[in-house]
Amino acid sequence: MTVTETPRVNSPGRNTGALDVAELMGTGLRDRWYPVLPSHLVKPGAMKKVTRLGKDWLLFRSAQGKLSMLADRCPHRNAPLSIGQHLGDRVKCQYHGVEVDGTGTVVKVPGMPGCALEGKQATVSLDMVEAAGVAFAWFPALPDNKAPEFTLPDRLDSSEHSYFVNFVEWKAPWRFYLDNVLDPMHGAFLHADSHSMFSGDTTARFRIRETDRGFFFEKTDQRGQNFDWVEYVHHNGLDYVDLEIPYGPEAGPGGPFGIVGIPTPVTDNVTAVFHWRTRKVQGWERDVWRFLYKTTLEAKHWAVLEQDRGMLENFAVDADQGEHLYQHDLGVARMRRMYQAAAKEQAEKISQGGK
Repeated sequence: MTVTETPRVNSPGRNTGALDVAELMGTGLRDRWYPVLPSHLVKPGAMKKVTRLGKDWLLFRSAQGKLSMLADRCPHRNAPLSIGQHLGDRVKCQYHGVEVDGTGTVVKVPGMPGCALEGKQATVSLDMVEAAGVAFAWFPALPDNKAPEFTLPDRLDSSEHSYFVNFVEWKAPWRFYLDNVLDPMHGAFLHADSHSMFSGDTTARFRIRETDRGFFFEKTDQRGQNFDWVEYVHHNGLDYVDLEIPYGPEAGPGGPFGIVGIPTPVTDNVTAVFHWRTRKVQGWERDVWRFLYKTTLEAKHWAVLEQDRGMLENFAVDADQGEHLYQHDLGVARMRRMYQAAAKEQAEKISQGGK
């Protein structure tokens, strides 16, 4: 695994407002690693404004290539740093010229040299890791909550697997993405005309199989025919889903098609969706698969993803309320209970200031 890590910087003690259960369920649980943006979208010497977990941030890559993530607020008057000037190893606010480095420390206040603000870490700066082609950030529930060691999902940390990063934004809550993936049965209906999910039965029985890092939700009477199982994982502060879909011989050499998926809330109704499309394949066969993927398979996978997007973006914003669930929805119900319990626990700790 190749990982470039930015040394940890404690967020300042600025209280940005207590988060309740509704906001955590709307804009995402904290104390989590989230993918923020594919690394290649922020070149050395560039900066980019993004909204993640309901707040505005500045991604800032120094001329030497070090990536930082700052709250998009100048510590002086909260003017957006994202419309400021990149100075190589710092950002200059356009409003009054205050300069802030990648750790959130005020380097210079040109309007008042020697100002007490100089040398203070006065802008929120998040821990960051770049791995598997993506920039990840740790979003703490409380300023001093430390990030655990970052660990990649198994498929992405394996030299036996090859992958492509896929990034898209959907106009739907992040919860809807997880509901969709924790529902393997929709593959036999919504994706029945796809290149990989046209076979298998349209009826099935499911079970939940517990693991030490989450659970499997799987069909008990079918395997290797369709979207037959999914694993939900919570490990070292990273939540993700992992699944496999069978490939036919037309997809070239290698094992099943694997997907690692993570939704990152943008707002309460927009989600940044990250997929790593993977295959266990090595040597010359890896080159063949990668060629086939770019020339033939990628467009087919995009068509499947568009079916999901088209469905979820047309759901009402309260579509996950007042439903009539049945046996196929055991995985959805289990995942929702886990997130509701975690949101309640986080909200209580936040309201108590971590006591």
